[in-house]
Amino acid sequence: MARMKAIEAAVKVMEKEGVSVAFGVPGAAINPLYAALKAHGGIGHILARHVEGASHMAEGYTRAVAGNIGVCIGTSGPAGTDMITGLYSASADSIPILCITGQAPRARLHKEDFQAVDIASIAKSVTKWATTVLEPAQVPQAFQQAFHLMRSGRPGPVLIDLPIDVQLAEIEFDPDTYEPLVPYKPAATRAQIEKALSMLNAAERPLIVAGGGIINADASDLLVQFAEVLGVPVIPTLMGWGSIPDDHPLMVGMCGLQTSQRYGNATLLASDFVLGIGNRWANRHTGSVDVYTKGRKFVHVDIEPTQIGRVFAPDFGIVSDAGAALKLFVEVAREWKAVGQLRDRSAWAAECQGRKNSVDYLRKTHFDSVPMKPQRVYQCMNRALGKDVCYVSTIGLSQIAGAQFLHVYQPRHWINCGQAGPLGWTVPAALGVRVADPARKIVALSGDYDFQFMIEELAVGAQFKLPYIHVLVNNSYLGLIRQAQRSFSIDYCVQLAFDNVNMAEGEVARGYGVDHVKVVEGLGCKAIRVHRPEEFAPALAQAEAWMAEHRTPVVIEVILERVTNIAMGTEIDNIVEFEELAMQPYDAPTALALLD
Repeated sequence: MARMKAIEAAVKVMEKEGVSVAFGVPGAAINPLYAALKAHGGIGHILARHVEGASHMAEGYTRAVAGNIGVCIGTSGPAGTDMITGLYSASADSIPILCITGQAPRARLHKEDFQAVDIASIAKSVTKWATTVLEPAQVPQAFQQAFHLMRSGRPGPVLIDLPIDVQLAEIEFDPDTYEPLVPYKPAATRAQIEKALSMLNAAERPLIVAGGGIINADASDLLVQFAEVLGVPVIPTLMGWGSIPDDHPLMVGMCGLQTSQRYGNATLLASDFVLGIGNRWANRHTGSVDVYTKGRKFVHVDIEPTQIGRVFAPDFGIVSDAGAALKLFVEVAREWKAVGQLRDRSAWAAECQGRKNSVDYLRKTHFDSVPMKPQRVYQCMNRALGKDVCYVSTIGLSQIAGAQFLHVYQPRHWINCGQAGPLGWTVPAALGVRVADPARKIVALSGDYDFQFMIEELAVGAQFKLPYIHVLVNNSYLGLIRQAQRSFSIDYCVQLAFDNVNMAEGEVARGYGVDHVKVVEGLGCKAIRVHRPEEFAPALAQAEAWMAEHRTPVVIEVILERVTNIAMGTEIDNIVEFEELAMQPYDAPTALALLD
């Protein structure tokens, strides 16, 4: 045993639990932790410009690499409340992050002390556990419990609030004998797997819906093996995108009201059985339950017991970690295939692939108009960026159109805040991804409003040499809300355009408002403005050369036409297509070539 400050013990626990970097903003009530981090020397720190930004950096760090747990740090009062958005988005998507806040001394908690707020109570609904530690001797075990909870069952965030006198108190702790607790993960039984597989085997047109739980479990390889043994097509959810490569013959598109392809929706509607693994049946994926479930049976596998039946009652439910379930699914499927017990699905798979490759189900991207249409921007991205790119995005028409037109080929190469969708998430999340993986090709995607929300975090990328490319599609509108306001016959308070008197004539189409190039460069990064399709690839080459030399983020701002409505609808069988579908005047082979 050794005598040390409680906060020093906390740092030693974090080291033992695998923490190597944290994101945060120091302050008076959390300075003891910063002193302990500096004295320890083994845990790096990225200084955010806003504590909400620190929480999203922690999210990006966790989402990027299997096994990571991002840590964000803030002082008392508003630092904690600012990080609530990060805790909410992490909780909604089953992402473990640890939020550590400072707090007023214990004796002052009930006296309305400066920046004293009951952050644990505020955070309870968006965390797996939120606690204010009142006994110094409990600090090491509070951190041990935090990591155990974050890794057990459905992953999620934890907040630990530490009064300053608790941090500074001396305790006895033996770091040499400390061991992390073994996380609990429910696992399917063989009987459950055999029943689910029997139901699938009896179906005529089965599908697998692959959710984000597969990526969380690092089980994408098992998913692909399972699908290939069965010959059954796969529809990933938005959070599961990348669990099977987009060009795999059994990947048949995404389903949903917005982030989907026409062929994905058509295939789901043509199916008679769905095996959902690690998914939530989110409403943007399903639309109304009646339309989504009509005429088909469902088996649902999820790590969280209360997810089974939450949206609709499946015909059979299995509480299991996705990886554990898929391991058994592969094992049993291979045994059945060896004795000829599995049905041949080649005709059904060919039918699904036929929809995916038919121009009748593909949306047009080859627009030559200037200002550019967003569809053409994504065509340019597909052509120029290659298959190893990792996209980071959050919400808005930019993200929706991106999911309709871009391609993802690996797990954790679509880093997306799915359920919460907070504006401003993209810049800090991309920085967190870069910290997690210094070598990955990262391309973030934002509309102008998302970009402006936390633009100050670009300075973090400049200061800490965290290069990535940020494609900013600028139409000077809150595009998704403008499109939604069509239902109310209004276009109200969603225009971002104004005449910027500081912009020289000819720099950009008049009235586009914020000069993102000047702002970005004022924050220490590089910005390139693009007006025409043929300018995108050279801009990308210029960005890559800049990053190689200067190691800062580069923003490629693409000036869009002001109003482009993106395909979406109220039901998966009633998606409104605002632009041309047929690739006329092109023949089918030319049309398909133009799409990518």
